[in-house]
Amino acid sequence: MTLRRTLPIWLALPLLVPIALVAAALLTPTPDIWAHLWATRLPAMLLNTVLLVAGVGAGTLLLGTGLAWLVSAYQFPGRSWFAWLLLLPLAMPGYVLAFIYMATFDFAGPVQTALRAWFGGPVWFPNIRSLGGAILVLTLVLYPYVYLLARTAFREQSASTLDVARAMGETRWRAFWRLVLPLARPALVAGATLAMLEAMTDFATVRFFNVPTLSEGVFRVWEGMMNREAATELAALLLLAALGIMLLERALRGQARYYQNQRPARRMAPVRLRGWRGGAATGACVAVLAVAFGLPLAQLLLWANQEVRRGNPGALDDVYMRYVLTTVSLAMVAAGLAIGLALALSQGTRLSRSRVSRLATRLATLGYAMPGAVIAAGVLLTLASADRALAQVAGATSGTATGLLLTGSVAGLLYAYVVRFMAVAYNSVEASLEKVTPSMAEAARCLGSSPARVLWRVHCPLMRGGLLAGGLLVFVDVMKELPATLLLRPFGMDGKRMEISDER
Repeated sequence: MTLRRTLPIWLALPLLVPIALVAAALLTPTPDIWAHLWATRLPAMLLNTVLLVAGVGAGTLLLGTGLAWLVSAYQFPGRSWFAWLLLLPLAMPGYVLAFIYMATFDFAGPVQTALRAWFGGPVWFPNIRSLGGAILVLTLVLYPYVYLLARTAFREQSASTLDVARAMGETRWRAFWRLVLPLARPALVAGATLAMLEAMTDFATVRFFNVPTLSEGVFRVWEGMMNREAATELAALLLLAALGIMLLERALRGQARYYQNQRPARRMAPVRLRGWRGGAATGACVAVLAVAFGLPLAQLLLWANQEVRRGNPGALDDVYMRYVLTTVSLAMVAAGLAIGLALALSQGTRLSRSRVSRLATRLATLGYAMPGAVIAAGVLLTLASADRALAQVAGATSGTATGLLLTGSVAGLLYAYVVRFMAVAYNSVEASLEKVTPSMAEAARCLGSSPARVLWRVHCPLMRGGLLAGGLLVFVDVMKELPATLLLRPFGMDGKRMEISDER
């Protein structure tokens, strides 16, 4: 086989090794543990995981697509600000929002306490510690996945598409449903898939709301039973579920392809909403921002102010600025590496037209379906094996002891980030690449351009929005990743901390 046909396989191989080490746990199952789990909590974990993933997928798809179309197709007060402000919930970790909602709306929280004081007795209030509460919180923090990619897809569409539909008698709503949405379908599915995978691997949010899922079960087995092998086997179920989601999406898509022949010469002109319609559009954006970002931010500032007044102004110390700089630096480098590798994988798979290459690339994105702690365990095993091999080579050639070169290094931490979030980068890149018609690349190749030159001069300019969107998503995800960072960070480097006082 030529290098062009095998290049995606070689690029995907380093990403597959940690995942393969986890998947290999299914080859040596522990029947006693599985029997115990099935007799106790496993059925509830499976059911809650399915309901959680379905609910978050539907919620993020409706909320993200609706908001993206609202700010792309209509003009209303504050539209230019909301176009970017609606991305802010992406910076709010789900476990932080879950803790704030629990502290605010639980039975002992200020809201229910005030209601009981006003009405002089018990009052009915929705139970926030429930599956519905987990779906609500995760939808609020994950809808920007769909919103960002959908908004980029809507902005890349030419106004002539909508104008022709309107000239043929279609209403704006029917044109949106029959033309605009199909053209944006790859981006919408990519965003919804990312949100569903993120919900499936979440463990802190569902633990706050007392909802047992497969991901929460991994940590319960790991911490409660002190059985890493059984936890790894349970995590392998998440791999199978993620593979099922991806295969289902591919099967539903079939042979459908949605191309745009060129960059839009004229973007869709937004329709001005007047009167109560403009106020309703603004109110909808304000409401989403308030519940997904405004409330948690205000509560965090209130708690920080209370700590400062108590004489604990630790949040203002220089050490926290070092935490911020370290976190931002790691996130920027990891985002660049992930987007670069995703671009090479996507283009290489497209050129090779090999089923093996496509399969290897898809398997390389399964790291997003696994908890960060499990990815960290797989990376630790991989780096330890590599360090042993390097030590043996160095000892045989020069007689020196190399020690641990990769384990506990920044390179190892970045490696874990890329393995963990390759799906985020790859889905964004692939969604943009699919909209570039193959005839443009074929024309460039006929003129003598190499595949690398075609990628740089033709594809990248057309994919610029998708590349930036994917890089931003990886950047934010890396900043919020706690388990892998805590397990793999080098000694002396604290990039992220989560401290929740028991007093809250």
